[in-house]
Amino acid sequence: MLSNILSRFWWTTLFRGAMWILFGLFILVRPGISLVSLILAVGLLFLADGLANVVAAFGGREHSESWWVLLLAGLAGIAVGVLTFFSPGATALTLLYFIAVWAIAVGIMEIVAAVDLRKEIEGELWLGLAGLASVAFGAYLIARPGAGVLAVLWLIAAYAIAFGTMLILHAFEARSFVKRITSA
Repeated sequence: MLSNILSRFWWTTLFRGAMWILFGLFILVRPGISLVSLILAVGLLFLADGLANVVAAFGGREHSESWWVLLLAGLAGIAVGVLTFFSPGATALTLLYFIAVWAIAVGIMEIVAAVDLRKEIEGELWLGLAGLASVAFGAYLIARPGAGVLAVLWLIAAYAIAFGTMLILHAFEARSFVKRITSA
């Protein structure tokens, strides 16, 4: 069951949430960040987020047939992270589309995971909301590409903090699920 993976590896979701919040705060306190610095920070964030999902997926593949959802989300994050490092001089528009496509892909995977979890545990709402926020954010960036990455830094920061907060709330729900199961 997917809940088994997310419950046993709740700390990877907590790590992802903390990384997203730190990234959002970094943008807020450094609004004059250069485009190259932003690209490198995004690349690091996507790599860390992707690796955390891959660790959780492989760690739980024996316990759930839905482990591939986490693996795909992780591989998408790693791929976008690597792409940002191979082309650090990429334009703001290219980075904007990298972020948008990644957000939509991960958002869809998280919504699928939340629907699967609905059958298994309570508290899947946070993961579903995080997925919905990701899809909406990615769709907005695609619909408004002319704004550019630097022009939407505040939006990126707000999204990162909100997304990270929802992931942390989901991690604690998953952790409490393990405690309820083991004490029963």
